[in-house]
Amino acid sequence: MNEMSYLASTVQLLAVTIGAPLVIGVTRQVRARFEGRAGGGVLQPWRDLRKLLGKQQIRPLGTTVVFAAAPVVVAGTMVLIAVIAPLIATGSPLDSSADLFAVVGLLFLGTVASTLAGIDTGTSFGGMGASREITIAALVEPTILLAVFALSIPAGSANLGALVANTLGHPGHVVSVAGVLALAALVIVIIAETGRLPVDNPATHLELTMVHEAMVLEYAGPRLALVEWAAAMRLTILLALLANLFMPWGIAGLRPGGVDVAIGLAAIVVKVAVLAVLLATAEVFMAKLRLFRVPELLAGSFLLALLSVTAANFFSGV
Repeated sequence: MNEMSYLASTVQLLAVTIGAPLVIGVTRQVRARFEGRAGGGVLQPWRDLRKLLGKQQIRPLGTTVVFAAAPVVVAGTMVLIAVIAPLIATGSPLDSSADLFAVVGLLFLGTVASTLAGIDTGTSFGGMGASREITIAALVEPTILLAVFALSIPAGSANLGALVANTLGHPGHVVSVAGVLALAALVIVIIAETGRLPVDNPATHLELTMVHEAMVLEYAGPRLALVEWAAAMRLTILLALLANLFMPWGIAGLRPGGVDVAIGLAAIVVKVAVLAVLLATAEVFMAKLRLFRVPELLAGSFLLALLSVTAANFFSGV
């Protein structure tokens, strides 16, 4: 660990916090083009955040500190993951905290904060969205643990930086049966975790089909800006982790130099942009699943993750 490791952590934090709304802008613009619309441009999410920051902050009657604190908790967990996750370099000053279980725990903490805020409003839509969100999370979080655990078996470590370094040294591990199954499971759960089609529609205005949006209907002004910013960071971080777990080429090492940090930044920007375009393109041709079909999809992803762990154990023992 050297002073450039601190620089890499700072750069990736800035890249996530500044670039996250741009990732949302890319997905919206790609969908707009496919649908024959001009679109608001890649910078439109930043314009929306700036407008929300200038609006009056309101608090529904009857809500408690849970409602007010939830946006800060959700955004704080995303910022912490952005610091410790191996996005630009495999090592960071908090590398020991970049454990698989710690990162998944932080993701779940943000989900729980959102659901409690939805319940705290006392509205029917808030409670409905919270119920759906926690049901999805109960299937998503174990699947993430199992899928990444399958990758950790050949690496011999649950540290995300060690997993990325192992993939750099042994690319064959991710093109194995276990790696392919883990990739398929992670793609499905990332879509569910970030509220994208076919699990949820981030652009919907139909209350009866909302999941994430139903929980944040009562937010306005700066708090809504914080919620939207945190959701954008969640999508960006999960896409970046997916890219680095299976395609880590370009990422800097444990003791990076200035050029290594620049290359790592450029690499992760390109990889996240490509994944965002692919995600938006796929969404154009998908319809939202009926709600009772979502657990079936997520149960299938859990089965894929379980099979990947079984395959990883089997082939590691051969």
